[in-house]
Amino acid sequence: MDFKSDKIGEIAVVHVYLNRATLAKAVKFKEFVSEMITEGATKIIVDLSVCEYVDSTFLGAMVALLKKVNSINGDLRLVYNKEMPSLVFVLTRMDKVFKVFPMLDEAIDSFEGGKPKLTWK
Repeated sequence: MDFKSDKIGEIAVVHVYLNRATLAKAVKFKEFVSEMITEGATKIIVDLSVCEYVDSTFLGAMVALLKKVNSINGDLRLVYNKEMPSLVFVLTRMDKVFKVFPMLDEAIDSFEGGKPKLTWK
């Protein structure tokens, strides 16, 4: 299983279980997330914390998904917690295109109305 999705409130989280996110899996990834968008997901987080490397084809799939979800007033955010991001990620300036967070909790909280907060009375 290369991809798994969870739902946290109205946020869809896609966990990518690949050491190397490359051309070989980009099409399946795009189809997996596209189906979620078609089914109504508008707040999506792609968790790349397991990935050691993301190639330009996989990045292109994420850009296409970002455009698709933006067209329905949604957003796609990334969790990528590597100290040194993939060279392709930086050279293509994708770190400027996507909202990138080091931790999943931070990405969830970045969506307005993310996780319910505890309130003490």
